[in-house]
Amino acid sequence: MAKVAPEELITALDIGSSKISAMIAQKGDGGELIVLGTGQRESRGVKRGYIADADATEAAVREAVEQAERIAGVNIQNVWVSFSAGGLVSDVASIEFELGGHRVEQSDIDALLHAGRESIDPAGRMVLHAQPALYTLDGLTGVKKPLGLHADRLGVHIHVVAADGSPVRNLGLCVANAHLEVKSIIASPVATGMACLSDEERELGVALVELGAGITNVSLFAGGMLVGLTSIPFGAQDITDDIASAFGTSRAQAERMKCFYGSANASPRDNHDMIDVAPISGEEGQSDGTRITRAQLIAVIRQRLDHLVGEVQKALTELKFSGPVGRQVVLTGGGAELKGVADYAQQALGRSVRIGRPRGLTALPEAHSGPAFATLAGLAFYAASDPVDLRALAGKHQMVHRPKGLGAIRRLIAMARANY
Repeated sequence: MAKVAPEELITALDIGSSKISAMIAQKGDGGELIVLGTGQRESRGVKRGYIADADATEAAVREAVEQAERIAGVNIQNVWVSFSAGGLVSDVASIEFELGGHRVEQSDIDALLHAGRESIDPAGRMVLHAQPALYTLDGLTGVKKPLGLHADRLGVHIHVVAADGSPVRNLGLCVANAHLEVKSIIASPVATGMACLSDEERELGVALVELGAGITNVSLFAGGMLVGLTSIPFGAQDITDDIASAFGTSRAQAERMKCFYGSANASPRDNHDMIDVAPISGEEGQSDGTRITRAQLIAVIRQRLDHLVGEVQKALTELKFSGPVGRQVVLTGGGAELKGVADYAQQALGRSVRIGRPRGLTALPEAHSGPAFATLAGLAFYAASDPVDLRALAGKHQMVHRPKGLGAIRRLIAMARANY
């Protein structure tokens, strides 16, 4: 019989458009995260990151968690959940106090953070994250620990991520109906960045492109934090649908063709390699199927990729991700498992591109070590880091304000974006 999980266990739950996956992990003696169990089920009720069928999503959540529990040999009560739907916004609010030259005391920091919480104005959206990122002393930015230092002015940059309230509540309701307590709902780009970006990349500046099944999130990190993001309502599932439509086959068969024979890059040999295409079963008078060349398959894939990467380029431009050609882009998510996609994106974007995979987890199963599971791993890292969140100062789990403007959030960290 499975035993009740001890308090120090972390359970991550990634609810995506194609799959729902769970991971139970525990902190080791050296601070490392050890994976105890994982579970995965097909996502049957999520469209473009939004809950479209609550009952189907609830069932898949329950099954994925139960599988992870059986492997880990424990029963868990609470989970850290990802949110990846469109409507996510990320900004940085800044606030500063006069200190008059005395040493910074903890009471000064507490008062600053309380004032910072009050400055958050997400215009009716639900705040998912409100975290002090870096402090400033007399205008000097990048201070991590101001306690005990002298300053005339003490300030803080607060990283805020917000989302439309209803989709977040629907997500939480599905998890609650599966008899699980939601510890916190985490924006997918925040979690994914922790799993596959180095501290130096986040500091110097990097773009993270999550190629999910139904949605592609483009995030910009600089100065050690997420400073901007945008969502594109297309993903790897659209490539699968294009294949199914072009060759008259089922989605399951199209997905198999994409995974086994698909590529982002073409070669002369592709005109000679033949692929059997099974027809959609159950159609009266249907033939035994057709044969296509691998070149034909890649042509369909490339047509969708050209459109998707064009949208990514547009998003990077709007996020002011310009400057040196060497500025890196990290591709992750299930769509990043397509053969040759990094080389294709590097040529199309004119930037250095690498595939982002989860790293730093002990005993992670090989099947869950690819880019499709970066968000799941990142949720565990986020939970283990136990970050300070200003929402706790208000005694609320997820706070919502309804003023008219974005107010202080619009005051972005100038230094973070001056490099782009």
